[in-house]
Amino acid sequence: MSSTAALMPLTARGARPLAGRVRVPGDKSISHRALILGALSVGRTTVTGLLEGEDVLATGKAMSLLGATVARTGPGAWSVDGVGVGGFAAPPETLDFGNAGTGSRLVMGAVAGCPVTAMFDGDASLRRRPMRRILDPLVKMGATVLQAAEGDRLPIMLAGARDPLPIVYATPVPSAQVKSAVLLAGLSAPGETVVIESEATRDHTEKMLLHFGATVTVVPDGAHGRRITLKGQPELHGADVVVPADPSSAAFPLVAALLVPGSDIVLETVMTNPLRTGLIATLREMGASIEEVDAREDGGEAMADLRVRFSQLTGVEVPPERAPAMIDEYPVLAVAAAFARGTTVMRGLKELRVKESDRLAATADLLRVNGVTVTIDGDDMIVEGFGGKGRPPGGGTVATHMDHRIAMSALVMGLATERPVAVDDAAFIATSFPGFVETMRGLGADIG
Repeated sequence: MSSTAALMPLTARGARPLAGRVRVPGDKSISHRALILGALSVGRTTVTGLLEGEDVLATGKAMSLLGATVARTGPGAWSVDGVGVGGFAAPPETLDFGNAGTGSRLVMGAVAGCPVTAMFDGDASLRRRPMRRILDPLVKMGATVLQAAEGDRLPIMLAGARDPLPIVYATPVPSAQVKSAVLLAGLSAPGETVVIESEATRDHTEKMLLHFGATVTVVPDGAHGRRITLKGQPELHGADVVVPADPSSAAFPLVAALLVPGSDIVLETVMTNPLRTGLIATLREMGASIEEVDAREDGGEAMADLRVRFSQLTGVEVPPERAPAMIDEYPVLAVAAAFARGTTVMRGLKELRVKESDRLAATADLLRVNGVTVTIDGDDMIVEGFGGKGRPPGGGTVATHMDHRIAMSALVMGLATERPVAVDDAAFIATSFPGFVETMRGLGADIG
């Protein structure tokens, strides 16, 4: 997605209650990892339910350029014939990840463990995002940064290690991307690569490494942390991967149903991994009616259908240790907080400053332009809700800053405010939730 593409403004208006059943797109985190680990395996990997958004497709193209054979076999169905651990070939052109922060950072880790050189680039938004936290451990493992833009940003030319070194690495901030990059590089290193995290982050990489045949052990470390140990130089084997529905995408119709009076919807096969359900836990504390139906497991990942009904919410305090389990959902949680009775305090949101936009500032601006009182105090966000005294007024036009989650959160807000809410550009929604507008319209939303 180029930053020079035509803008796509949209407006959301209050309408009838939302109703129906829907399956949101496949989980983005699982989709990225299935393609990458399939490419690092021997034999064929088949993936069903893959998120066919621009971010994931960019990762699929990168795997092709690095030597794997990646093919679409049907809607959401893909096959990957891998090259094995350490088997990447030098790509014939730049690896362009568009807006995909996850894809670019994880593939840096995978490339760092191979004796090849690759140029990484992306769109204007991704070029603004810092990469030093990823590069630091990869350099310790033997990779070399041959070229980088100011501030260690894209475009970056990375030379992988000819003889990767196993390391013990304590992540300076909780980050599943940093952890995953180190583990992917560690596949090619002899001995054991260890990652220590002070706060447990989403564990899809560990689960999927096990699914593909690696030896990974996870033990508690401290009050909230974990110590993850990977045995290096395994032979990974192609596997079948069923991608559950993305809880970060499900968050938008879920919150919309909570806010629009009379709504009653079912979201099908949503991942319920406890390291991804911080939003659901928080909303339930606020009084949300979210019921799990037909809970089950596939490939080590828990999933369930979620029945969501309109609810009167009450403000709560969200502790900082919950942030890793809901880091992408804070903008839409802030929208929910605007409709709640009383004050909601969200603590420890430093990581939001280095997302597709300064997502902390962008979320505050989203609320303010629609008549909501919000305060940023250090890394905390405090939202004064309208519950018990009407609805937020709305009527604003939100600057999305090329951030798909800001755009979707604003449109969800407009479905329940007194006046419509507009966004200046919704084009980037396709990076994570292709068909978002159509999905919401199918539930009865007025977006156009």
